[in-house]
Amino acid sequence: MRPALALGSALLLLAAGAVAAAGTATGTAAGTGRPGVGGEQRRTLPERMDDTGGGSQLITARAAGIRSTTGTVTWWDRHRGRWVRAGSASARFGSGGLVEGVLRRQGTSTTPTGLYDLPFAFGIAAAPSGTRVAHRPVTRDSWWCQDNRSLSYNRWVEGLPRHCRAAESERLVSYDPQYRHALVIGFNYHRPVRGRGAGIFLHVHGEGSTAGCVSVSEDAMARILAWVRPHRNPHIAIGTDGGPTAITRY
Repeated sequence: MRPALALGSALLLLAAGAVAAAGTATGTAAGTGRPGVGGEQRRTLPERMDDTGGGSQLITARAAGIRSTTGTVTWWDRHRGRWVRAGSASARFGSGGLVEGVLRRQGTSTTPTGLYDLPFAFGIAAAPSGTRVAHRPVTRDSWWCQDNRSLSYNRWVEGLPRHCRAAESERLVSYDPQYRHALVIGFNYHRPVRGRGAGIFLHVHGEGSTAGCVSVSEDAMARILAWVRPHRNPHIAIGTDGGPTAITRY
């Protein structure tokens, strides 16, 4: 090949490489028109999830991996077809880490991953100003039954029934500050499976990791309760950054 032609070919190859690099930098895979790495990174977390519950409000509780006991809770609004972050706070998970919800076993102190609704709120303290979600005040007779043999398994009971053992249940007023403000997470709630677990909430931080719930600061919990709007069908997605329990799978 003559020197002039060789130089021209080299310049053409360099130009093609520059175009391909520019495509990647702007989030377009060369020759496909599809978002590349940059485009994927710019999509919000809810936009990368398989399912967000069908509503226009979503809470994500995200941990680095299944052995993590800390992470981040973020709450999102869907506005004009896009998910916009409304707030964020550091979070704690179960002392046993996280596990796929359908594989969870009661008593393991693991936080169940998955996508769940938020049936109602409750609290030892009064509902924060602006709260619209159904809110139950905790009394001295309020319990959450976790007795696998009880007819009230994984249910709030006002006054402990004889078929629900106190040793297998939580007297809600005894958990202060955790239950000053709380949202029920619909894990194993609507069709309870015995032995899978009961009383999984989004609540205020205690002294350390939880027994399977997700916790945030009291200020963050109050902001979340004031933000939730039932008519917008809010859900919570719990998961990890990657692997079989990746939050984007839900």
